[in-house]
Amino acid sequence: MGGPWKESIYIFYRKMKAFAASVVFHICRVFPVKNHRICVCTFEGKGGFGCNPKYIVEELHRRNPAYEFVWLVNDMEKNFPDYVRKVPNTLWSRAYWLSTSKIWIDNYRKPYGTCKRKKQYYLNTNHYTIAMKSTGLWREQGFSKMAYLVSKNDSDMIDDIVIDSKWCEDSFYKSMVYEGSYLKTGMPRCDVLYGDRSKYHIDFCKKHRLPEASKILMFAPTFRESAKDGKRNVFSEIWTIDFKRLITNMEKRFGGKWYLCIRVHPQLAPVFKEYRNDAIQERLIDESQADDMYELLAGMDAYITDYSSAMFEAGFAGIPVFIYADDIEKYASDRGSLMWNMTSDPLDRVTNNKKMTSEIDAVLPFLIAQDNDELEQNILYFDDKIYIQKIKQLAQNTGLIFDGKAGEKVADKLEQWM
Repeated sequence: MGGPWKESIYIFYRKMKAFAASVVFHICRVFPVKNHRICVCTFEGKGGFGCNPKYIVEELHRRNPAYEFVWLVNDMEKNFPDYVRKVPNTLWSRAYWLSTSKIWIDNYRKPYGTCKRKKQYYLNTNHYTIAMKSTGLWREQGFSKMAYLVSKNDSDMIDDIVIDSKWCEDSFYKSMVYEGSYLKTGMPRCDVLYGDRSKYHIDFCKKHRLPEASKILMFAPTFRESAKDGKRNVFSEIWTIDFKRLITNMEKRFGGKWYLCIRVHPQLAPVFKEYRNDAIQERLIDESQADDMYELLAGMDAYITDYSSAMFEAGFAGIPVFIYADDIEKYASDRGSLMWNMTSDPLDRVTNNKKMTSEIDAVLPFLIAQDNDELEQNILYFDDKIYIQKIKQLAQNTGLIFDGKAGEKVADKLEQWM
């Protein structure tokens, strides 16, 4: 027995498990909702004090220290400010703290079986905005029945989703299986990318004992996952990028001494600790364990990825961005489709996929390389003025909100509910 039968059995198992979880949530309704309690989670408990929820919590605490913050985590060793109470992301713990909190904040999906009470408010901040890779129903056959059920259960509980652009408004209804309302405030995590970022560069150099004049390139490959018989698995492919050559070319084009900061997705971070590259080990900095990518990104001098949506946030901050994608056809096939026409347009003028963002006309502002030779050419002939012009045009065409005040705007909304 296999294929559809195995998936059906797995879905039945997950539904029974979700029913059992919902019973626990209903039991916890004997406890009252605390009007000043806010329960937070990131990346299904794998994340820590980071992403959009961090900046919202900081702003709310600044306004009123009496607010009670509870953060669900899988790893109780993670560090949080004194005013945030970390609690285990186990079923009974999760059910109690969520059931007694007035506000929920999450950047991912709630586990299947989670139940929200009346008069509670669930704000989903999401963890991507303008994107390269398709998600949710845009993945078509790549989006499993189980993934749909989990997403639908979560989306039906959401009261608002934080977004930063018309792009998100056009595409999220299918990518998140969502039919609710939005807070078009900008993304709170991007507030640190707005304006003068020198503080974050200095902090990074001090942390890693580098001269302040050092140049830092962040490499953040996308999160890869697949589903078989409805079961989700996470994986990381071996990179073909030549890091030594990459650093040499960055020094030729931009000058200075360059270091490579590698940042893999939080779900891969625990298995990445042992990575070594003897050719550049003294120039390599692993920041995969850091909870807040955006304070790191704010201190970077350049950024390189394959399909990660952070390319757009780095670009809007004026950081030079390079794409190294050596598997475009395969990746597009695995995802079902991409948000940009990388497989059909010439790589020097890639447009948005009108099927997903029908009311937007945009051109990808980043140079795309499929091998190390192309990457070298893109770096050595990078033109700052042309790049900035393209970034400004993209911001205009996508209806971007990026003003450094997103955290304040979201906090305003949450205080209405408190």
